[in-house]
Amino acid sequence: MLKIALAQLNYTIGDFEKNVFKIKESIARAKAEHADLIVFSELCISGYPPRDFLEFSDFIDRCNKAAEEIASVCVGITAIVGCPTINPKPEGKNLFNSAYVCTDGKITDVIHKSLLPNYDIFDEYRYFEPNSNFHCISVKGKKIALTICEDLWNVEDDPMYVSSPMDELIREKPELMINIAASPFDYGHAEKRKSILSRNTKQYGIPLLYLNHVGAQTEIVFDGGSMAMNEKGEVTCQMKYFEEDFEVVEIFTAKTPILAGKTMSKIDRIHAALVLGIKDYFHKQNFTKAILGLSGGIDSAIVTCLATEALGKENVLPVLMPSQYSSEESVSDSVALCKNLGIRYEIIPIEKVYAEYILTLSNQFKGLTPGIAEENIQARIRGMLLMAMSNKFGHILLNTSNKSEIAVGYGTLYGDMCGGISVIGDVYKTEVYDLAKNINMEKEIIPDAIITKAPSAELRPGQKDSDSLPEYHLLDPILYQYIEKRKGPQELVGAGNDAALVKRILKLVNTNEYKRYQTPPILRVSPKAFGQGRRLPIVGKYLS
Repeated sequence: MLKIALAQLNYTIGDFEKNVFKIKESIARAKAEHADLIVFSELCISGYPPRDFLEFSDFIDRCNKAAEEIASVCVGITAIVGCPTINPKPEGKNLFNSAYVCTDGKITDVIHKSLLPNYDIFDEYRYFEPNSNFHCISVKGKKIALTICEDLWNVEDDPMYVSSPMDELIREKPELMINIAASPFDYGHAEKRKSILSRNTKQYGIPLLYLNHVGAQTEIVFDGGSMAMNEKGEVTCQMKYFEEDFEVVEIFTAKTPILAGKTMSKIDRIHAALVLGIKDYFHKQNFTKAILGLSGGIDSAIVTCLATEALGKENVLPVLMPSQYSSEESVSDSVALCKNLGIRYEIIPIEKVYAEYILTLSNQFKGLTPGIAEENIQARIRGMLLMAMSNKFGHILLNTSNKSEIAVGYGTLYGDMCGGISVIGDVYKTEVYDLAKNINMEKEIIPDAIITKAPSAELRPGQKDSDSLPEYHLLDPILYQYIEKRKGPQELVGAGNDAALVKRILKLVNTNEYKRYQTPPILRVSPKAFGQGRRLPIVGKYLS
């Protein structure tokens, strides 16, 4: 029997003191529970992803000093901790993405990551040299194949790499696989992850322990979900999602699969990820209070609800900024929402401010028909007022744009596109309605009128989103197929979509890349979010 503790923790990038404290605290707990080994996640000492911090020698020095401090308390227990390490050879990259094995008060072994992901949000080959020397580790006489995240992902039908670390390690006849990971959340990733891990256990015929990060690092959310699997690919221990967790498992004793618990729906997962994303963005930067514009529309209503859940009623300030084009219902519905949530709000009318702008520009705009410029002035007045209050009171502005709007450029730079973090920028408009239904599951929090009325920016009389955009039930499926699935125009038309509609939508997406370069960080919940995981040129003629 081998007792192994799994410590699923929420780390902060570069906060060595806090990260080391969490790790040492878990080691003490594992000792108290008589564990032989404790496992932590990939690059847990530095936090993941450290990005260009890895180019600073001081950062690497602190990582390794932290590792030595952790190793010093590993007496009577072995620990596996993720840490960047120096490549002693001049050839190749200067660092490895590594796992230290700590026992007897010192670092006794080190395993390097072999398969370095360089797609979507991942950029590991920018920093790390891939491992080319393979060996198992030993704990209490048990031989263990220790791998790091991507090292187990080359069992797919369309493998990304030409070799697999486990094909090398299995030659040493290990009795157990351990994989330490930083596997980010998207709403479908948990099933894919479990399938990949199960495929490994069946292919190599040995059980597996998998340890993942939990918590958010700016736009990337890690959902945890660490687990143990037997050699048949059956889950024998399932750790929590979206929370820190600690489990001690006994390996090499008879294990039966656990009964499957209630599966979270896609919208439940998105909701939980967004709340965690807001919470960690604020707490890890020592921010406490949020401010946002509350328009009477569904997007700002959803963000208000999520922020209140994440930060607490006393820490969220919605600001209503009606103009002469705002309906009475937009104000009354917003007030009702705030009362349902038990939060305070401010009302700042902008009609007089807008009139002063128009008067100031009267000579320059003389003889010209009012249009988008005048509409955008209203959005920018609201952005300016929100930023003024943010500066004065130290509140962080939450952006409320959804993915459909961001995709087609339906937003005003330096106006409604302002913010410190974009909460629902990876959530299509049709999914926003699903979130609203989810929030109202037990009782009406978001007034029904907000959900059922036609979406409108209310920047001119009688305006509706559909004046400028296709209806969202037509727009969103095409956006999804183009953005997430990378389907081209011929494929989209071949699937039954109207050719003119496809051309119009794809042109909107591609001609508005410049706006997306200036958006706040977007909390990632889909397989392909705007931001660091989707890199397109601003100047280009493809489909534009």
